[in-house]
Amino acid sequence: MTVGLVKPLAYTAPYSWLFVAVFLFAFVPEFRVVARSRPAPGEKTDRGSTAVIAMSGWIGMMAAFVVARLPMFLIVRGQKAWFAVGLAALLGGTLLRRHCWRILGKYFTGNVKVAADQPVIQTGVYRWVRHPSYTGGMLMYMGTGLALTNWLSVLIITAAGLAAYVYRVRVEERALLEQLGPQYESYMRNTKRFVPFVF
Repeated sequence: MTVGLVKPLAYTAPYSWLFVAVFLFAFVPEFRVVARSRPAPGEKTDRGSTAVIAMSGWIGMMAAFVVARLPMFLIVRGQKAWFAVGLAALLGGTLLRRHCWRILGKYFTGNVKVAADQPVIQTGVYRWVRHPSYTGGMLMYMGTGLALTNWLSVLIITAAGLAAYVYRVRVEERALLEQLGPQYESYMRNTKRFVPFVF
C-alpha cells in the first residue's frame, strides 16, 4: 500500500459513519453552549474570549479537515489504531466536559461571568484541576485530528484550540480573582490548570 493510495479512515466507509456519529455526539451540544454564550450588553469580564474560542475552533476545525487528505502528512502505519485513539480522545473529552457542566450547574456559562454568590467549586474533577472543561475541549480537538489520521490536522487543530484556551484562562482567572478573592487564590495555589500534578 503506497501513501498516495491511502485516505483518512474518516473519509472511508464504514469508518466514516462511525466518525460522523461520534463527531456529532461530541460537538452538537457544544454548538448549543456557544449559541447561548453571548455576553450581556456592557459586560466587560469576557474580554472577547468567547469569540476567540469560537473563531479559533472554527478555523482550526475547517483547516484540519481541508488538509486531512494531504498524503505527505497522512498517518499510514497503525492507521486504524490512531483512528481508534482519536475517537476515544474525542469521546473522553466530551464526557469530561459534560461532567464539568453537571458539577458547575448554574455557574457554567459559555462566556466569562462570575456570579456574586458563586463559591469556589472543588468537587468532582475540580478537586484536581482548575479548568477541566478546557482539558476536555483540548482532548476533543486533538481527538478529531487523530481520527482524521493526519499529523498536520492534529497540529493545526490542537494549536488553534490551545491558543484560544490560554487566552481564555487568563481572562477567566483574572475575573475569578477579582470576584472571589483569597478563596480562589488559595485554590489556584493547590491545583494545576489543566493536568493534575503536572500543568
